[in-house]
Amino acid sequence: MALRIFWSKRAETNFEKITAYLQESFGDEVTEKFVKKVYSFLYVLSQNPEIGKLQQVGNLRGFVIVKQVTIFYEVHDKGIVLLNFFTNLQNPLKKF
Repeated sequence: MALRIFWSKRAETNFEKITAYLQESFGDEVTEKFVKKVYSFLYVLSQNPEIGKLQQVGNLRGFVIVKQVTIFYEVHDKGIVLLNFFTNLQNPLKKF
């Protein structure tokens, strides 16, 4: 059974920032490719919620979408909560 996916405000904001940057810097094709990759991953994640690497902090999991972006999420009984889209060039302390 597929789990429902919920987006945190932080995940929404960072996803929008990343897609805006891609659009401005690289155009439609790269942006669309990234968005498709994210939504394809979310579909697979809803079917297989434990595919991401377990982090050192509690129930947190991470998965590298592209080498520059990692998604962090938590799995709960009622669904999966997307916590952050993290640009891997940032300070690692900002992950969570």
